[in-house]
Amino acid sequence: MAKVRLEITKGDEIRYISHLDYSRTVERVLRRANVPVAYSEGFNPHMKVAYASALAVGVASCAEYVDIELTEEIPLDDFLARVTPQLPAGIRINRARYINPKTPALMATVNLAVYEIRAPLPPAAAEAVKASLARFHDAPVAPYVKESPKGRREVDVKQYLAGPVRAVMANGALWLEMAIKITKTGSVKPGEVLECLVRQFGLPIEPMAAVIDRTGLYISDGAVRLTPLDV
Repeated sequence: MAKVRLEITKGDEIRYISHLDYSRTVERVLRRANVPVAYSEGFNPHMKVAYASALAVGVASCAEYVDIELTEEIPLDDFLARVTPQLPAGIRINRARYINPKTPALMATVNLAVYEIRAPLPPAAAEAVKASLARFHDAPVAPYVKESPKGRREVDVKQYLAGPVRAVMANGALWLEMAIKITKTGSVKPGEVLECLVRQFGLPIEPMAAVIDRTGLYISDGAVRLTPLDV
């Protein structure tokens, strides 16, 4: 038994597919590549493929992580040579290496996600952006009502932020960067933080016009950030 860990992308071409469709696409790639993927036992066996953190529909990423269990270890170059030609537009392998099969699962270790949000900026809105972010950073809490099939509940989005929301304004656009904690008790989506900024703190942009990218997933102790391939 062997386990290979990949850093892969979810590009603009497939920004609007669900995580389920994304994972099914990866499984089809592995079948077509004819690599010795391990399957679970039982009535409905499935590939032993595990991800760090699911992406919301509409969010692209330059660095997603996936663990793939193999029934036998084959040379990494051979693995990549088989898999790479089968990848569709939007999925690219950035890095890959074998890891100890007993390495803790990605979902159990990855605890920080970094996002970039880009949105059109109305004319003469720079001061309003600065004032809005200042109010947000100064506020003791930032309430947001999350809605799900289980009902509605209010959360404080600031408890999930690992630092201040950074902003850059240039060429009629606003760029926001935020680092969001992934905890055992939950997290928030970058779109939810954006909606909170707009609704509660008057950020002068249109959330529906924003484009969101995940730029990194990390294992962080608060001082040091490591990617799952660097541990």
